[in-house]
Amino acid sequence: MTFKTLFAASTAAIALATATFAANPTVGGAPMLEERNIIENAVNSPIHTTLVAAVQAAELVETLQGEGPFTVFAPVNDAFAALPAGTVETLLKPENKAMLQKVLTAHVVAGDWSSADIIAATKKSRDGFYHFNAVSGDALSAKVVKGNVYIFDESGNAAKVTVADVDQSNGVIHVVNSVLVPK
Repeated sequence: MTFKTLFAASTAAIALATATFAANPTVGGAPMLEERNIIENAVNSPIHTTLVAAVQAAELVETLQGEGPFTVFAPVNDAFAALPAGTVETLLKPENKAMLQKVLTAHVVAGDWSSADIIAATKKSRDGFYHFNAVSGDALSAKVVKGNVYIFDESGNAAKVTVADVDQSNGVIHVVNSVLVPK
């Protein structure tokens, strides 16, 4: 084996190892591991503590640890904080569990939808929107604006995908900057 061949093989191996290691983005500075499920990774994200508390209060932990696959549009803490004063506290009350479940499942779609899949679907549509349903039954739409993916709820509120394609063992998370509100 010549030095040139050895060097080329070493460079290719390093590039492959780096690409494999760097495949999954971090969220809030925390590593997201593909072999973990949605809940295991969300618990490690410092910018999803409100979402995790809500999932626990809604008793959806087991579901989101399930086989899936699921695509989750995961609002950050700041998205919950931007809701009208008292909204989160009200939703977290035990008597409002059904409403909280509806809000949270409006952020979950059956299947493993990468950002490339969503973008391709928007390009195929006549109106520039990809229309689909959350597991709650609520209508969602995706649109690409200046290279950014936005998810719209039924009221027309938009959530920008700020971190896309965070692969999980049971699906994918797309971090969003707003809470999608079902009607």
